[in-house]
Amino acid sequence: MSGKKDKAKGIANEAVGNAKQGVGKVTDNDRLRAEGEEQELKGEGQQIKGNVKDAVKKP
Repeated sequence: MSGKKDKAKGIANEAVGNAKQGVGKVTDNDRLRAEGEEQELKGEGQQIKGNVKDAVKKP
């Protein structure tokens, strides 16, 4: 997978994670809030992975 794809997936996971956290807070659902936090962290990791891939490819 290219760095751009990793970054795009990371951004999407962060957005979904933030949404889950928001819904979890509004509905007082701790499980959903925790899932959102986990998904947001996964997205941040994917973006870092994409940045590393791009950095390695640069001459």
